Amino acid sequence: MTKVLGVALLILGVLAMIFGGFSYTKDRQSADFGPIEIEVEEKERVPVPLWLGAVLVVAGGALLLVPARK
Repeated sequence: MTKVLGVALLILGVLAMIFGGFSYTKDRQSADFGPIEIEVEEKERVPVPLWLGAVLVVAGGALLLVPARK
């Protein structure tokens, strides 16, 4: 189980360092005039600091080096 978590943290850390964050689209309803609806899509970006990616890589590597329990 710790090996799987270590690999996951390692991958997330590398992705965070490469892309620097992630973005998503949020739909919201702007106006509703009877049968006519106006919707707006907003793109939001969530930055992930470089230091957090580095911490995830180090933590993932450490979990991979820890011997498995019996």
